[in-house]
Amino acid sequence: MPDSARSTSPAVQAQLDRLWALSPGTDILGLERITALLARLGNPHHKLPPVFHIAGTNGKGSTCAYLRAMIEAAGLTCHVYTSPHLVRFNERIRLGGRLIDDDPLAALLAEVLDTGSDIGASFFEVTTAAAFLAFARTPADACVIEVGLGGRLDATNVLTPDVLAACGIATLGLDHERFLLAPEPGVPEVPMARIAFEKAGIAKRDVPLVTLCYEADMHDAIAGQAERAGAVLRDAGRHWHYGIGVGDRIELRINNEAMTLPAPALAGDHQYTNCALAAAMIRYQNRVDVPLAALSQGVLDARWPARLQRLGPGPLTALVPGRELWLDGGHNANAGAAIAAHFDAPLHLVLGMIEGKDPRGITAPLGDRIRSLTVVPVPDHACHPASAFGSAARAADTVEAALRGVPADDFPILIVGSLYLAGAVLAQNESIPQ
Repeated sequence: MPDSARSTSPAVQAQLDRLWALSPGTDILGLERITALLARLGNPHHKLPPVFHIAGTNGKGSTCAYLRAMIEAAGLTCHVYTSPHLVRFNERIRLGGRLIDDDPLAALLAEVLDTGSDIGASFFEVTTAAAFLAFARTPADACVIEVGLGGRLDATNVLTPDVLAACGIATLGLDHERFLLAPEPGVPEVPMARIAFEKAGIAKRDVPLVTLCYEADMHDAIAGQAERAGAVLRDAGRHWHYGIGVGDRIELRINNEAMTLPAPALAGDHQYTNCALAAAMIRYQNRVDVPLAALSQGVLDARWPARLQRLGPGPLTALVPGRELWLDGGHNANAGAAIAAHFDAPLHLVLGMIEGKDPRGITAPLGDRIRSLTVVPVPDHACHPASAFGSAARAADTVEAALRGVPADDFPILIVGSLYLAGAVLAQNESIPQ
């Protein structure tokens, strides 16, 4: 089933089955269907607590995790909408700090599907509408909402200035080219400028648009979108600054205020960037009060599974006793670069990558550090065969078989290439996200 949309709850699964029977086979970008669907539901997206809206190619999910942790460290409640899920569909909707339970989730999906059965809304549009309904009906102090794909035409981009506290753009790179680089009059033709243009489509009038530092053509595309929307652009390197200081702490200067935060709890040097972006988004808005102490505590509390996650005890780690077993859902060149920056010594790869992704996106940055490469299928998806990764790659039918075949040495093992594969690995290792 596409998007691995399965549930152990019969009530939820019944609604997911309905969804796939009624919606298109793929997500088609555009705001017409989601706007019509939300109108029938009473426009719940106009009734949300203050929203932090985050776009980006890589890092937007981790930025959401830091935002949530910082807000909750201030003693506040926070709704969160992210995608895709890893193991349970419920992971997409977090109500006031807890994953949504099966019974209310099933009821929400049924309500949305009953209301808009003739609209032809996509899987993501129905899920987004259900999340907005849940958030509008459940009191909280803030919402953190992750863009699904792109930004300008993403279903979450129906959010209006009256509910937005801040918008943010994380790391940019090439991904989803089939959707985001389709020729269109009046938009940039240079690929990375076009990606930036699409992501910056979330900009809204008088709302802070907080970004990282990008190449000139990407910055210009973002600045143009911000100006057209009337947004308040606040970009790193111009309006705010961050770096790594003594003791690997994060040094920031935001609004002429210097602050120091602890080293991020999440692994990887790129998490300094994601954490800094979250802190800047909070500092540039005035609707949710999060003191500096809560920013610091949130840095330490944040959790985001399958992003350079070292797996704990479980059935899979038991197959390679005494060795480091890591998991990452990365599937593009930006993710490959972040992984390469983290692993500066040899390692073994167990890799599963769906068709349409660049087979060298992960392997090329690692170069000769790869001691062995085993290619596995991605559950429920068409994926690249071992031959796509060169003559040295071998194939295995399962992750378990791949791990049993990894050469015996002291080098770490990394399972990588797809969030769908990562979800299956977490389930097999009995490491279910909470």
